[in-house]
Amino acid sequence: MDHQYIKNNTNQEPAQASSGAWGEAGAYKGVASQPPPAYVIEVDPEPSSILTETDRATLLAAAAIYERVLTSRGRQLGNPRDSGDFIKARLFGLPYEVFGCLFLDNRHRVLCFTEMFRGTVDGASVHPREVVKEALAVNACAVIFAHNHPSGVSEPSAADRAITRELQEALRLVGVRVLDHLVVGDGEPVSMAARGLI
Repeated sequence: MDHQYIKNNTNQEPAQASSGAWGEAGAYKGVASQPPPAYVIEVDPEPSSILTETDRATLLAAAAIYERVLTSRGRQLGNPRDSGDFIKARLFGLPYEVFGCLFLDNRHRVLCFTEMFRGTVDGASVHPREVVKEALAVNACAVIFAHNHPSGVSEPSAADRAITRELQEALRLVGVRVLDHLVVGDGEPVSMAARGLI
């Protein structure tokens, strides 16, 4: 499914990862000249194709309504199921991998969900620097990571665990807590926090 289809059915442009320098004031000496590390989250190469374009448009509309409810009423996310329902509606059935962040305030109320990176059928490059920039831009105090596996298998891979640790370390330096990393497949989303991986 392409960007144009999503735009025409949701009246929203999919979020793109921002680019550009972080700026001299925000960079540590010696770090600014080094390129940020890129990670690829690996999944099985068989995409899940159980959704039609109409099904996908319906899920996107439901996710938009759910996000409005979460952000307008200041609802706190108290457990992985609360965030898992929303994330699954956003990411389930996509033929490509998406890595997104559900940014929260200090009382774990939803600020926004941002699609940070879009990949291919078997992975997406995730750049910690861009995640830190976005967390600071929305004034987040906590974050829940989420990504889908187009194969339908929602087991976290070794690469999933590695990027989660790297992101935790980067965000800890700016005072943003990582609460969970959800992996969406054909069944229920898998919570890495519930498995003790966070």
